[in-house]
Amino acid sequence: MAAASRLEHDFLGERTIPEDAYYGIQTLRAIENFRITGIPLKTEPLFVQALAYVKKAAALANQELGVLDASIAAAIAQACDRVITGEFDNQFLTDMIQGGAGTSVNMNANEVIANVALEIMGHPKGQYEFCHPNNHVNCSQSTNDAYPTAFRVALSNKLVGYGQALSELAEAFAQKGEEFRNVLKMGRTQLQDAVPMSMGDEFKAFATNLREELLRIEDSRQLISEINMGATAIGTGVNAPSGYAELVTQHLRTITGLDLKLAGDLIEATYDTGAYVQLSGVLKRTAVKLSKICNDLRLLSSGPRTGLFEINLPPLQPGSSIMPGKVNPVVPEVVNQTAFYVIGADLTVTMAAEAGQLQLNVMEPVISFALFTSISYLTNACHTLREKCVVGITANAQRAEELVRNSIGIVTQLNPVLGYETAAEIAKEALRTGKSVYAIAVTERQLLTQEKWEEIFTFENMIRPGFIQ
Repeated sequence: MAAASRLEHDFLGERTIPEDAYYGIQTLRAIENFRITGIPLKTEPLFVQALAYVKKAAALANQELGVLDASIAAAIAQACDRVITGEFDNQFLTDMIQGGAGTSVNMNANEVIANVALEIMGHPKGQYEFCHPNNHVNCSQSTNDAYPTAFRVALSNKLVGYGQALSELAEAFAQKGEEFRNVLKMGRTQLQDAVPMSMGDEFKAFATNLREELLRIEDSRQLISEINMGATAIGTGVNAPSGYAELVTQHLRTITGLDLKLAGDLIEATYDTGAYVQLSGVLKRTAVKLSKICNDLRLLSSGPRTGLFEINLPPLQPGSSIMPGKVNPVVPEVVNQTAFYVIGADLTVTMAAEAGQLQLNVMEPVISFALFTSISYLTNACHTLREKCVVGITANAQRAEELVRNSIGIVTQLNPVLGYETAAEIAKEALRTGKSVYAIAVTERQLLTQEKWEEIFTFENMIRPGFIQ
């Protein structure tokens, strides 16, 4: 027995649609035409939600301006409310990367909302004379204003969750900073011994480094709050009634709770993708910072016998199929790889933004894919790094202090007392003979008394050095 279906048409012809499908003929064509990532729109529920926000705001504005029947507008608004809850996410099936500047995504939303509205009105799916995807759901709109507006709303909401994850990761590093405040260790520059420091300060610096990014995220959210809703095709507002742009923006502000602003120049706003380039740059900047921190965690935990071994990372899984007992820093490694992806995605956004011509940038779908995946992956990376690694890090305090005491780098703190030349001679001899700085400066050459040595090399003076002559 054949599954129930309905016949739909567009100006290219007719197609059979499964009767239980809320999408229509243009979504079907997109499913067939764009088999690229295999990742459908439904995997970004905030984008689906944002499309429904836009369609609801448009319906309310169109009703107020007398270009949409009140009963149809009410059904569309009610249908949007149901889409907003996620009830119909599984009907949003267009590939995240597609040609047509997002028309397939826009029509996917128009068709689903139209068919949900038809059912609300008591009509079967597909009877578009009562509620049409283009004439009614897409009234006073174009893909070229509806898609980027929904994209920006979704981005703004997605950044909230990402910011929270990043903040929690920074706090975890800060807590470790407090826990390790009395652990003495060697600071290093160019992978060479430098001067002593507190491991707590090292971890607090990780926290500070990441917290700086929270401000950049908020800056980016402000930048993408400017929308071009009401611009329609190219920014002239064709097919939209007078006052629509301002009114639909007002409704969208109310519905979303976001401080959205209508762009002052809708023609410029319809093709400009500068905000995405800046946001992508912010994501790349954070990815670079996260990767640097993970590099440090891998170095600091290297060993256990032949590396630095100043910290222990939580052991999560066997590290080798051939080397018994080996445990690898798998979480920092996976965060490194996530960072590499985000850095690459930034180039994608850059090239796609540059590829726009004249009044529209048709490459916005790949920009959306790059930014959505980058934010998702970074959010997941922050959660994973915090939960599976940072909170379980322990310090090998004795090992770290031994490295300090045996280091040649501590000779730097003798500069004000002995002078650079003498300190350099001590360092050279220590390196050549393997003797400690203490043995050469105090025991053999007697350049310092025991009391002076102890004054210079107290724990407090090594981590927060004062000037001692």
